[in-house]
Formats: sequence, structure tokens, C-alpha cells
Amino acid sequence: MPEEEGTRSESQGAGPATDPDADLLARLRQGDEDAFRTLVTEQGPFLMRLVMMHVPSRSIAEEVVGDTWLAVLNGLDRFEGRSTLRTWIASIALNKARTRGTREGRILPFALLRRRYEEGGGPALEPERFQGRRGERPGWWASPPVAWEDPESQLEANETRDVLLKAIRDLPPRQREVIALRDVSGWEADEVCNALDLSETNQRVLLHRARSKVRAALEEHLKPEPEGQPR
Repeated sequence: MPEEEGTRSESQGAGPATDPDADLLARLRQGDEDAFRTLVTEQGPFLMRLVMMHVPSRSIAEEVVGDTWLAVLNGLDRFEGRSTLRTWIASIALNKARTRGTREGRILPFALLRRRYEEGGGPALEPERFQGRRGERPGWWASPPVAWEDPESQLEANETRDVLLKAIRDLPPRQREVIALRDVSGWEADEVCNALDLSETNQRVLLHRARSKVRAALEEHLKPEPEGQPR
């Protein structure tokens, strides 16, 4: 069962020094309905974003999130506290989302993902961009990053946000999960490692490659168009 998988992932983690939700957890175990409402209010939007990365519609995501909350309530007595409460909940949601996504035909089978380097195989950027031109030092930029003019106002544009979100959705699953947790939700590296059962090294590699691909998509979108050729 997916919630049992979430518990296994939690039990393998190094464990948090302090869980900011420890008091909330104690109240939940006492059957405090207000505590559960607080948890749903605080974590619900995050879980929706997380699940939406794996399923094709919001209505399906809402079902998965609902199933996640049921699994949380049923699994509270088995939660050992070796990760934070929100990390444990996220691992349950991810397991359920992956299972539902597979059923909906949104995720490739694991064996095929491995053959396609699901963990992010291949260079983060094309090697040619670092080779430099003849006569220049090796390793210098041959094709440097495009300078963004007034990036704050451009990133606020709906079109640019759509490009950003699409770039994240198009990433391999593990890269997509890591960048969503680190850069969208602001999680620390150790929380991501616990939730996704990753080593610190793998987490860094996946995050670097995800960021590089997202930046490349934004760079392509934001680069100036030649005069006379409107976007």
C-alpha cells in the first residue's frame, strides 16, 4: 500500500533534530480536530502542487490528496518521527501520486525510465557551450548565458510563468520532484533527501540538472528577437 511505502521511506531517513510540527503531531494523536484542520490548511496547497506534477487533472489531484489525508490519519500511530511530519506526509502523497499517475498513463514504467536515465543522465548543459573559440582558454564560454533585461518584470509576466511551469513539468520525474521541493516549496536539502529517499549527492546532481534545464528554457524564451522578427 502507498501509505506503507511512505512509512518505510520515513523510517530510513536520518531524522530531524527538531520537528517544527511536534506540538501539532501530539495534538493529532490525541484526536484534536482543530489540529487536523490546521494541518490541512497549512499543507494542502503544497500537496496539491506536488501531486499535480504526476496526474493529468486537478480533479484527480484532489482525489489523491484526499487519499493522502486518510492515509495520514490511519498511519499516525506508525509514524516514528525519524523525519519531520511534513516530510512523511509528502512521501505518502508522492507514492500515491506516482501510482495514480502510472494508472493514468502519465508516467513511464520504472524500467524504461532507467533506460532513459530518469535520474538525470547526461550533461546539464551542452559541452560545446564550454569549449571556447579557437585561441581562447579551454573551458571558457563559447555560447554564454543570455543576459536578461529587467528580469523581475519579465518573470512576472503570465507568459513567462507558463514557460517556467512547463519547463518544470517536462523534466524527468526525479528532477521535477527535487526542484519543486527545493525551489518552489523552499525545502532544505535534508528534507528532500528524506522525502524522496535520495543521497545528498544525488539530490545535488538532480537539482543542478533541473535548474540548468529550466534556466535554458527561460533563456530561450527571454532572449531578444532579431529586429524585424517579432516573437
